[in-house]
Amino acid sequence: MPLSDHEQRMLDQIESALYAEDPKFASSVRGGTLRAPSTRRRLQGVALFVLGLAMLVAGVAWNATWIGSLPVLSVIGFIVMFGGVIFAITGPRVSKGERVPNDLAAQRQKRAKGSGGSFTSRMEDRFRRRFDE
Repeated sequence: MPLSDHEQRMLDQIESALYAEDPKFASSVRGGTLRAPSTRRRLQGVALFVLGLAMLVAGVAWNATWIGSLPVLSVIGFIVMFGGVIFAITGPRVSKGERVPNDLAAQRQKRAKGSGGSFTSRMEDRFRRRFDE
């Protein structure tokens, strides 16, 4: 459920107070958000997973890659598999100033424009007016 305009203003005030009080901490916490992964990124992640799986099986089957009792190729294959999964499920980071196509604020504005006379929007407006007085 998206934040109301009043809640968004309060959150912005808290954020600006944090930046004013401790800018070093605020810049370290600020970070970006993650986008949803694209189809290309998911396919690349799946390809890395399959490559890692093949390395894992080959490392167990091929005794020449063992060092002592440790199957080195299998361990590397597992790491590649894990990296492929992480790569497939995460998207690239977006900095705070960069616009995201699926930005919540844009969705909220579209919803507010399209739902001009809905019951809930009228009730929210009444609540805001009473709270602001």
